[in-house]
Amino acid sequence: MTSNRLSAEDRALWAAVAQRFRPLKGRAMPSPPAMAPPPTVSPPPPPPPPQPRAAPQPVAVGEQPAGLDTRRWRELRRGRLRPERSLDLHGRFAQEAHGAVRAFLTQALADGVRCVCIITGKGSGEGGVLRRELPHWLNGPGLRGQVLAAAHPHRANTGSVHLLLRRARP
Repeated sequence: MTSNRLSAEDRALWAAVAQRFRPLKGRAMPSPPAMAPPPTVSPPPPPPPPQPRAAPQPVAVGEQPAGLDTRRWRELRRGRLRPERSLDLHGRFAQEAHGAVRAFLTQALADGVRCVCIITGKGSGEGGVLRRELPHWLNGPGLRGQVLAAAHPHRANTGSVHLLLRRARP
């Protein structure tokens, strides 16, 4: 055993035992081993700061987003990806509809739903306020990161939008 591994109590005990003995004739008493200074341990370098996630791309109804495979996009666009829930906005004012969309999508994400349908209606005249505002609401600060893709389920059906929601990350 080396002195580096002995505790202070063990070294003191050994020194007391060693004093009882005399060196052999012609030999000098060995000097106690020099204590090696404890090795200096430098703290590990701090971990690099986490890379911020890229801001999610804006949601455009009818455009395939980057990161979504073609098969899944085709299913959504052709209406083959069945929505698990739907929200009908007929008869609502824009402000009320906006709040309903936010609450609906937040609850759907919390429940682990992947595909939802929002029915805005075609509107009259200029195409309907709700239909025109829905893409702006989806790109707003509260919803932009929740929606992966949006598409009309059929070319002739522009009064409803199917949304593919992002998976919840742990």
